[in-house]
Amino acid sequence: MPKARRIAMVVAPALVLLIVAVIVLILSSGRDATETAAGPATSDGLPAELREAVTLEGIMDHARRFQRIADEHSGNRAAGTPGYDASAAYVANELREAGYEVKVQRFEFPASAATLDAELREMGVPDAREYALGTDFAPMEGTPGGEVRASLRPVDEGSPTSGCEAGDFAGFVRGDVALLRRGVCTFGTKARNAEAAGASAAIVFNDGEPQGEVLFGELDGPPTGIPVLGTSATVGEDLLARDGASGVRVFVGDTGANSTTNVIAQTRGGNEDETVMVGAHLDSVPQGPGINDNGSGSATVLEIALQLAEIDPQPKNRVRFAFWGAEEIGLLGSRHYVENLSDNEIEDISAYLNFDMLGSPNFVRSVYEGPDEVEGVFSEYFDEKGIQTETNSALDGRSDHGPFQDEGVPTGGLFSGAGGTKTRNQQEAFGGEVGAPFDACYHQECDDIENLNEKSLDQLSDGAAHATAVLAQS
Repeated sequence: MPKARRIAMVVAPALVLLIVAVIVLILSSGRDATETAAGPATSDGLPAELREAVTLEGIMDHARRFQRIADEHSGNRAAGTPGYDASAAYVANELREAGYEVKVQRFEFPASAATLDAELREMGVPDAREYALGTDFAPMEGTPGGEVRASLRPVDEGSPTSGCEAGDFAGFVRGDVALLRRGVCTFGTKARNAEAAGASAAIVFNDGEPQGEVLFGELDGPPTGIPVLGTSATVGEDLLARDGASGVRVFVGDTGANSTTNVIAQTRGGNEDETVMVGAHLDSVPQGPGINDNGSGSATVLEIALQLAEIDPQPKNRVRFAFWGAEEIGLLGSRHYVENLSDNEIEDISAYLNFDMLGSPNFVRSVYEGPDEVEGVFSEYFDEKGIQTETNSALDGRSDHGPFQDEGVPTGGLFSGAGGTKTRNQQEAFGGEVGAPFDACYHQECDDIENLNEKSLDQLSDGAAHATAVLAQS
């Protein structure tokens, strides 16, 4: 064989290999550039694996567990109550079994209505009734403690303005207990007017609402010096039927400090200088089990944590999951956590993602307005999937991302709507009923396992898993 031909036969395959290598290098460089500019491709790697692993059924299993806990503990999971403690224990145990480093952070908070001991019973009549705490009545949020035994006196009977004006108390006997209807003015106004008229305590009943629904109220404005209770309409009508003939015993126990917990878990590996935090509040309001608000968010965060531990227990960046206590009474758990971080520890948090209500029945798909490097992760994912979203600036600081935002940590999150009503534009974008609340059971007893919209929960949990994975490896 001629020498030139032999050389050509050797060079040709080498040239082909060189050309292939150059093409691969160019394609790889292009892919890397794309991933750097817009985040890792959504079809490959950890984001896709985590989205697939985080299923609606897995999230619903946790939500059903929260419902059972509430059913076993007076119907709620409010901060400082056995229902909350059981929820926190469940979450902590699941995370430990998955291999996380788990810290249960205890902190004190002012006593809330959900944790107060209280009594209401009639006196001085043959068939005197004793009413059930939580079922028939509840202390108002912000009430002082105390014990009163006195005659019951209706104020401006039959009017929803009952107790709203000082004149309503004309002829009121000092030392009596004022019986007031809900309506028109705030509970704090009614209570302060009653105190000024000499009332020793005040009872406000839930006029105009379903007969059995207890009034869980909050005293606004300057504090009062008398105990204040809220009752159901049924109890109010019972007391009115006595026509002032009976006395009552009103008792509200110690209103000193109480305590509750945050549950914090983090991966055992990953760059701690780029820690990604993912959180949701675990407590409910006293009125109900809180399965949408916020069992939906905490169940989603828990399932993301458990599935990440299976897929990649040591991601590139450290991931820290947080389940906050006492959000419903002022973001107290997340505030306590942030206030106890050093400046260096705050600087190590590259982003905080918050998930507070993901399964509202008349849902929207809201992305928190925030820094591009966080908001864009959500927006680009939903855009690629052809799922319409809206950017919501009204959420600024209103949930547990607030304390992080105040310290300059980039924040973001998802939200399906609370007590507001759906606009025409939102109805066209997301379906549902225009003019109706996003969640008609918001902060009510009916916020139970039947109150979740599974379509919303499924779509938003995918977005939550995706963002967690992207930031964990970016």
